[in-house]
Amino acid sequence: MSGRLVVCPTPIGNLEDITLRTLSALREADVVACEDTRRTRVLLDRYGVSARLVSYHEHNEAARSVELVARMREGEVVALVSDAGTPLVSDPGYLLVRGCVAAGLPVEVLPGPSAAITALVASGLPADEWHFQGFLPRKRGELARLLGAQASTLVAFESPRRLPATLALLAELDPEREVAVCRELTKAHEEVVRGSAASLAGRYAGAPPRGEVVLVLGPATHAEDSPRVDPAALDALRRLVDAGAHPRKAAGVVAGLTGASANALYAALTE
Repeated sequence: MSGRLVVCPTPIGNLEDITLRTLSALREADVVACEDTRRTRVLLDRYGVSARLVSYHEHNEAARSVELVARMREGEVVALVSDAGTPLVSDPGYLLVRGCVAAGLPVEVLPGPSAAITALVASGLPADEWHFQGFLPRKRGELARLLGAQASTLVAFESPRRLPATLALLAELDPEREVAVCRELTKAHEEVVRGSAASLAGRYAGAPPRGEVVLVLGPATHAEDSPRVDPAALDALRRLVDAGAHPRKAAGVVAGLTGASANALYAALTE
């Protein structure tokens, strides 16, 4: 069989969620590239899979990708897994897939567990149009711009420690926005808490949850209306433009300093 890459999703919590195709691929692969060999070994031992493992994580991704592509050129089959869920989705693997594409090597992607999809469905929020962010930005200005600009459902990973502050900021921007906090999905202590941004900000204030969290936000309640603009931020933007600054660039600067939406500021300036 010619060399190729097989991208294999693994359970996000419950080990019984692995698929039969993934188990077959792991058994047949010449080598399994994984983030943490110890964690992957636990999964493989559960199903009696004795595969050769090599580490593949954010710190060695570039060098290891070159090595693995070379092995596939020689005819080996490489299975790629992450610690949990689907590789490349906020996990390593992009460089390896790109390397295979550039080398003309086949890439087979198996369907399977995904924390983002599981949370989206469990949230009860609109799923016809949605945006996946990965991990939310840490800077308040960047986070405010992201939260304020999203007119469709937003799915993102968030640190339990930062969740109270994120919900508090969202409650300031859009207190009635629908939110679902999805915690420990598929695990023994799975929990999905739904409510408005204001109510969940109050629930988690000073009491961060435990475990892994996926945050799902419904469409902004004011998305179809003209976005609210802080008069002081708009005044600052006008002063910069009057002084000769480029309107778009100035809107970005003011947004970064105030947390306002750059698009909303620019729209208000040009009205």
